[in-house]
Amino acid sequence: MLSRVAANQPSAVDQGSPAPSPLVRLRWVLWGSVLLLGVVAGVAIFALRPSSQPAAVSSDTGVSWAAGVRRAPGFALTDQAGKAVSLAAYRGRPVIVTFIDPLCRNLCPLEAKVLNDIVRGLPAASRPAILAVSTNVYGNARVNLVQDVRKWKLVPQWRWAVGGGPQLASVWKHYQVQVLVTTKTIAGVTVHEIAHTEAAFVVDSAGYQRALYLYPFRAQDVERTLRSLG
Repeated sequence: MLSRVAANQPSAVDQGSPAPSPLVRLRWVLWGSVLLLGVVAGVAIFALRPSSQPAAVSSDTGVSWAAGVRRAPGFALTDQAGKAVSLAAYRGRPVIVTFIDPLCRNLCPLEAKVLNDIVRGLPAASRPAILAVSTNVYGNARVNLVQDVRKWKLVPQWRWAVGGGPQLASVWKHYQVQVLVTTKTIAGVTVHEIAHTEAAFVVDSAGYQRALYLYPFRAQDVERTLRSLG
């Protein structure tokens, strides 16, 4: 995903260094941008490294872990209503943790539609929460978040998770999500270009990661994982 954000002052966000991932082959889609290509290629290298984690099961659409193997990193941020939102608050129900740019107008809305379809396709009693961690520190104003809720027709289970640069960078790092900010000046206006990994994690009711899906993923594959959690 690549988006541009105009701002008054350039700024950099510390991304941190990702830890090794399980030895898996994941499909990456390159979307016509040298900037995004660099991000995706970098993540793919880590995805092919061996890991000290117990073995994961991979497929064409994602990678999955057995119960109790991989604890989902916790985080506490703020939602679109200005209220506290945390992963721990959802213990006892499944959660999809995804990473979305609120100002994106290309891939992120498409991924949001798939996530909406996933929730709507499940029985009401077993629908997961969606925690959408922002990948754009310049796009976290409430007006942007509320506009996306309306324009993207987001399900009630969707909650944005936003915060300051260091807070968000810590979450990105722990989930091994790559976010790259490039700043340039166009006609006297400072513009921030945002590229990031399009990832969605399925977290079970006990707080463990059970699957990772990289966009473009299919709603039915994620639904299958959620149904298997019982």
